[in-house]
Amino acid sequence: MTHHSRGYIALGGAEPLIAQIAEDYTTAELPDNEMAMLGYVAKLTIEPCNVTAEDVDILREHGFDDRAIHDIAQVTAYFNYVNRIADGLGVELEDE
Repeated sequence: MTHHSRGYIALGGAEPLIAQIAEDYTTAELPDNEMAMLGYVAKLTIEPCNVTAEDVDILREHGFDDRAIHDIAQVTAYFNYVNRIADGLGVELEDE
């Protein structure tokens, strides 16, 4: 989270929001569609075998089209893959 938050802040993101999301995204002050997306991302990350068509339907109900849902799933899967490779090999982030 720390590594990626630097880019968010550079784009004008608010540090207090990052802290809220890092602490517990479910209590962060975010729009409903972003909360739905983060719920899907968390489920796909933590318990992927339990993701169902209903989870995808929730995203649609919050305004995400099929392309956006595909992108959310792809980015989530990619970050999970890369993080597991890095963690599995003991890779440490370089100081900037």
